[in-house]
Amino acid sequence: RRGEMAKSTQLIDNEVFRAYATYTVIVLLKMMLMSLITAYFRITRKAFVNPEDTASFGKGDSAKKFLRTDPDVERARRGHLNDLENIVPFVGIGLLYALSGPELSTALLHFRIFAGARIFHTLAYLIPLPQPGRGLSWAVGYSVTFSMAYKVLKTALLL
Repeated sequence: RRGEMAKSTQLIDNEVFRAYATYTVIVLLKMMLMSLITAYFRITRKAFVNPEDTASFGKGDSAKKFLRTDPDVERARRGHLNDLENIVPFVGIGLLYALSGPELSTALLHFRIFAGARIFHTLAYLIPLPQPGRGLSWAVGYSVTFSMAYKVLKTALLL
């Protein structure tokens, strides 16, 4: 059965697909958490980009001082953008990979390493930890996605 494409009726019974679904939910929830962290920093640092967001802090010129950037907000935003650039490809390529018939142990290794790398990357961004930690965690996650893409191409195109 290894190497065969899974039928849609078998997906719920497919251990690799269930592992993919589990780790995809983990990294998507982590990415959603970045929105909340950004909002937290915006509110606690009173740093907004839209005039209507400052209404709680006054009107007119007194509210304009809250239309500003803040280093903590920007750091959280950059971490969130990095998630978008890396988790979205993982979701698409990971789905195709899960359907390409990999061994469960190999698939779990890919999914776990990616999720761990993204969680570490977020911590390295928010704490912040010294480089090259964040860069290495990005490279590890990116490499996992490329590894899965190679497997999909190898299976689908018989490379």
